[in-house]
Amino acid sequence: MANEIGFRSYCWAIGTTSYRTDNFNMSIELQMSLLKEFRELPENKKQAWTGNRIFQAEYYEFLKSRKFVKGDAPRPDKDAREKTSGLRDIGLLDHERNITEAGAELIRIAQSEDFSSDNLLEIPKDSYLYFRQLLKTSNDVDGKNVRPFVVFLYVVSKVEYLTYEEFTYLLPLCVDQVTTEQVIERILYSRNRNLTYEDIILSVLMGMDNYQRALRLLQTEEVTESLICNIGINRKSAQYDKPYYQLYTILKRIVFTAEDAALEFYEATRKLTNSKVGGAWRKYFFSSNARSVIKRKGLSVLNHVPILMAASEMEFKEEFFQIMHLFKAKATLSDYFDLNRRYFKITDIVLFEDHKVKLDILPKCYIDTIADGLPALAFERTDLLPDNVELEQIHPCLAIDSAQLYQKLGQVLGKNVINKAAAQKMVKDERYARFNKLIDERFDKDTLIRLLGCFENRSDDEIRALVTDNADIPTIFEYILGIAWYIISGREGDVLDNMNLSLEADLLPKTHAGGGEADLVWKYKKADVYSPHTLLIEATLADGSNQRRMEMEPVSRHLGEYSLAHPNEEAYCIFITTYLNTNVISDFRARRHIEYYNPAGTEYILGMKILPIQTSELKALLRFDIKYPQIYKMLDEAHNSSGAPKEWYETNIVRRMNFYNGEE
Repeated sequence: MANEIGFRSYCWAIGTTSYRTDNFNMSIELQMSLLKEFRELPENKKQAWTGNRIFQAEYYEFLKSRKFVKGDAPRPDKDAREKTSGLRDIGLLDHERNITEAGAELIRIAQSEDFSSDNLLEIPKDSYLYFRQLLKTSNDVDGKNVRPFVVFLYVVSKVEYLTYEEFTYLLPLCVDQVTTEQVIERILYSRNRNLTYEDIILSVLMGMDNYQRALRLLQTEEVTESLICNIGINRKSAQYDKPYYQLYTILKRIVFTAEDAALEFYEATRKLTNSKVGGAWRKYFFSSNARSVIKRKGLSVLNHVPILMAASEMEFKEEFFQIMHLFKAKATLSDYFDLNRRYFKITDIVLFEDHKVKLDILPKCYIDTIADGLPALAFERTDLLPDNVELEQIHPCLAIDSAQLYQKLGQVLGKNVINKAAAQKMVKDERYARFNKLIDERFDKDTLIRLLGCFENRSDDEIRALVTDNADIPTIFEYILGIAWYIISGREGDVLDNMNLSLEADLLPKTHAGGGEADLVWKYKKADVYSPHTLLIEATLADGSNQRRMEMEPVSRHLGEYSLAHPNEEAYCIFITTYLNTNVISDFRARRHIEYYNPAGTEYILGMKILPIQTSELKALLRFDIKYPQIYKMLDEAHNSSGAPKEWYETNIVRRMNFYNGEE
């Protein structure tokens, strides 16, 4: 076709929308280890990946054999490509799906199960690796190189935060220096004036020559189905835009002849191939989405939108063109939100809270310090992507010393920060302020009780919806128990360390492939009811014979080893589960009188204090606001009492909790 308008990319994204997964951190780590194992098989060492669909399908089958994927993919080779492409994009794999130097470092960190911080930003080791990798990751957008994460850091340093709408719809439009500065300027302008993010999307699109040419064609040529398909600039095929011709002709009749074709127009929107786009058209034009209401009310059901008041055909065409492309762009950009969010979050420097996207406090100080140098690397590609290199090797502007960072932190907080210890304390204080706010807003007493009920019923989807999809259910169980015990303890104690879990920057849990310690360890100072002591909380969702097999030995071992290592401390353990096996109760009661030896058999402790409770009892403690001093007294008396295990539990735990339920 003469004057054919070609699609040109106008935004970036990290990864592929074809591959979305829960437990994102664990999924990356596990797949990296599996791919290493697959590649080390003798028959696979020299196999090419590119164009080798048989080999790709074999990798899918390997993942299936290791329970990483379930079911049967219609095209296993395609599924294998989708599962690995994001890891290639961020430099953990090369194009042939070999482990890179950076990928090998991630595997080493994951296998060591040591994710502690060893860097200036005070973030976990794996997060720091992801941070460096994303600083190097680039997209080719219509022949231009852009590093999405660097662009984000630069933009957020200039505007302080991004709303979810700005993050979703505007940030990915920043594909070069000019557009980036325009978007920054318009975001700041829009926050105090009557300018919406949709206006900004249109201003960016309409600044592109292919959209300008398409609008001129619509305004000057006879409108036919083929013309509408051409000016639709569809990135897949112009044929997908055929339904827009019917939309155009019906809407034109409504505007210029007042024909009552509201229902016909409504039905035409349902023929659009993208359901998001069709929904956007209906929401924009119709005050009711009920077919019966539209049929009865006719044109009066239409909203008062500008195109319905167009005074000329030229005005009508421009409005139609803008609506068409705005809704298309919004659908595309919204598809990328979750993907970009997942990749940005694995750096553990980005916070998604209160409908805003911003940087954690210490990383923010770092980025604000080096922000003016970021454009120098934001729009160029680097050959260092597969390498495990330090910040200054990525670009000189990224190197600052600790004194600069602490000085900036002090300026932000209005305090004097003289060394690393002072900086760590301030960062910790700020984390606790956010954590307490998180509890107040998302995990109040009623929500905790509801979640404990979900664990009892294994309503996993509801648990993930209420907490996070980046952790498995057992990890979330430990996290919720940690919050519950923090509330029971009057919000005293170093709960973020006590939980012994990996947390994202927004202080929600995440799961690693290697697992890790499951214990909650609480240190209590002297109080009226008790002397200084340590409480270990062990948790499991296993029940029946599985509980007996999986938990009896580890629980006593953890307490025994802790007591041997701290002979001068009082220590005991609470075992919490959704359903207690009677033989588990019996075993823990017997531990009161059994010696526990060190591995060499040279030292031992006599007797251990292990108290089992169910989540049903924990819910009662929360419901009636019973605090730790009362609980300690009750459990201590229960430990020193006697009776057959089943009756002992009913008498000393269940009934005593009923006693504390407002009757004391």
